[in-house]
Amino acid sequence: MREYTLLAIIFAAAIPVMDRIFRTGLMKNRLFYVFLAVIFFFKLLVNGYLTSRLIVIYNPAMFSGIRLGSIPLEDFLFGFSMVGFCLIVWEKAQNR
Repeated sequence: MREYTLLAIIFAAAIPVMDRIFRTGLMKNRLFYVFLAVIFFFKLLVNGYLTSRLIVIYNPAMFSGIRLGSIPLEDFLFGFSMVGFCLIVWEKAQNR
């Protein structure tokens, strides 16, 4: 079973659902995608360094094996869900 792949897909798919439930409008905000691009740029630098130097090694049985450079695709899904969740909580807290 590819647990990391499955969990990354589930949590990434949950972000648009949460955005709709909590009505934060995050997915419609252009700044969210700019912010995400900045996050992914630094993820490419840092995570790319860590995985290319074999400082961080992933168990091949736990992820899909699809990589962008040396970074597993699931890391980008995880980053999207982590940033999306934090921003949804932040926006909801701001509106209270």
